[in-house]
Amino acid sequence: MKSNINGMLYLVSTPIGNINDMTIRAINVLRNCDFIACEDTRRTLKILHKYNISKHLESYHDHNKEKKTDYLLELLGKGKTIAIVSDSGTPCISDPGFYLVKKVIEEGYKISALPGASSILSALILSGLPTDRFVFEGFLPRKKGKRKTIITQLKDEERTIVIFESPFRLLHLLKELKEFLGERRISISREMTKLYEETLRGNISELITHFENKKPKGEFVVVLEGRKK
Repeated sequence: MKSNINGMLYLVSTPIGNINDMTIRAINVLRNCDFIACEDTRRTLKILHKYNISKHLESYHDHNKEKKTDYLLELLGKGKTIAIVSDSGTPCISDPGFYLVKKVIEEGYKISALPGASSILSALILSGLPTDRFVFEGFLPRKKGKRKTIITQLKDEERTIVIFESPFRLLHLLKELKEFLGERRISISREMTKLYEETLRGNISELITHFENKKPKGEFVVVLEGRKK
């Protein structure tokens, strides 16, 4: 670790839908830190306005992360306290915050993670599938070759599998899973913690039929049964 005069980076989880899911500790950190780094300042401002927080925001996303990381490291070196938030949920999961954390660790600055909402864990515990061992795949590659390779590799995965998918590719994903992995139990959650939260459970074929008759809407978390031993 560097000298105690150096600052602290806080990884602050934010709501995945319902704005009331902020923790008391997260609110206090955002209120008392020097800077907040966020993907979309408009979305973060909604949270700050809700909890009467006025704070300087630094835009931090995939397109500027290298340049902004150098700036944030400079601030930490001056003893500043920085909180980083994602658009929703836990920072660094399928999120550019990972790049900042890696660099902060390399420089030896202090980091603290504040637990909170996670669509991964929420969908997993709602699925009814085994939760003792699971693997998170995030968004699968869009390129056909890489996508097929990863799905094929999952054929022998015995742990429960968690995948993110958009409404535009959900039906295509389900058909790919059926083709390469065969029939399995599956749970699909959308709009978690929001007004129209929904979790559908069944086998892959049943949910293919469902979404062929009802256009997918919202962001989806797919939880798939692992290969039976």
